[in-house]
Amino acid sequence: MCAMARPRKPLLSTDRIVETARELVDREGLAAVSTRRLAAELGVSGPSLYNHFRTKDEILEAVADSVSGLVDLSMFDDGRDWRTSLHDWAVSYRAALRDHPNIVPVLARGPGRRPAALRLADAVYGAMVDAGWPPAQATSIGALMRYFIMGSALGSFAGGFVDDASAYDPADYPHLGQAHLLAEQQEKIDERAFEAGLTALLDGLAQQYAQVGPGA
Repeated sequence: MCAMARPRKPLLSTDRIVETARELVDREGLAAVSTRRLAAELGVSGPSLYNHFRTKDEILEAVADSVSGLVDLSMFDDGRDWRTSLHDWAVSYRAALRDHPNIVPVLARGPGRRPAALRLADAVYGAMVDAGWPPAQATSIGALMRYFIMGSALGSFAGGFVDDASAYDPADYPHLGQAHLLAEQQEKIDERAFEAGLTALLDGLAQQYAQVGPGA
C-alpha cells in the first residue's frame, strides 16, 4: 500500500488565514486586505476563504482580536495591587499596539463580539471591582485606560515633525528651534510621554480611590 503524498502547502486553517492577514496589514495597511489578495498570499482560490470567514470585515475583526490576545493579563491574578496591575497591563497593551499599529483603527471600534478583547475588558473591570472600586468607577477606569492607550497608539507626537530646520522659522515659531530633531528621537520621546501620562493618570485615580475605596 502506498503512503499518501504530503501536501505541498499547509492545509488552510482559520489560524493561518488570520496570521497571513495580520502580516499583510502590518506590511501594507488595512487597504491592502481583500479576499482576492489574501487568497493569493495563501496560494489558494478565493472561494476557499469563505469556508472560514464570510467577509473581509470578519477577517479584520479576527486579526484585531489576535492582537488583543497578545496583551498580558497575568498581573490581574498574581497579587499585584490595582495600580501596579493597571500600569503593567497598559504597558503590555501599548506594546502590542505599537507592534501592530495598522490594526488600531479596527481595535478602536470596541470589543464587539471578539473573545480576546472581551476577556481583556472583563479582566480589567473585574480587577477594579475586586480592589474595591465601585462598579460605576470601575467601568469609567476601563474606558479611560482604553482612550489613553488607543490614543497613544494612533499616532506619534515626535514623528509628526519634519526633519528640516527651515520648516520652523524662529520668526513664526520662536519656541520650536529644535523641533526638527524630534523625529530622530521619536521612540524615546513617545515612550517617555506615554509613561509620564500613565503616571499622572494613575496618580489621579489614586486620589479618587482614597475617597471611594474600602478604606474611605
